[in-house]
Amino acid sequence: MAQCITCGTELHPERAKKYNYCMAPECQEKNAKGLTMVAVGMNKAADELMILDDRTSEDLASGKYRDQRRGSFGTSVQAPGDQAAPRPAGTAARPVHPARPARRPEQPARRSPTPARRPWSDKQEKLALIYNEQGLRPDEIAQKLGVSAYTATQIVLAARSRAKR
Repeated sequence: MAQCITCGTELHPERAKKYNYCMAPECQEKNAKGLTMVAVGMNKAADELMILDDRTSEDLASGKYRDQRRGSFGTSVQAPGDQAAPRPAGTAARPVHPARPARRPEQPARRSPTPARRPWSDKQEKLALIYNEQGLRPDEIAQKLGVSAYTATQIVLAARSRAKR
């Protein structure tokens, strides 16, 4: 009969098929090894998770699980030529409007008949809604998006009110 490699007690035959240690807490703590999981695909309906082993690492490196919308998978590295200046923590990226000329300082400011633009991007709004659906609190959403908790709340509320129309 098989024995535990840590304490020497006899193992149940079914356990001995897969493991060489017993269920004692000390033996579990010493011998049990956790698995590293990696998300290779995520959407609203489900996440595709895999055990990160040598084969999965090779597949990730080869681009097998590349996100076709971003051109890469799992990287936060910007594409070449898309270098943005680093922003201080807590500031949000504002949308750039190349068609709108910059106002010269000597020109008086005019009141716009349209309401002020929202201070967040469409991508930030989509992410905020996804995080909200996953059950994250506004302060957690704010930390992930790099905005204030107030702004994160405003993003979610504005998106919900637009969806109701």
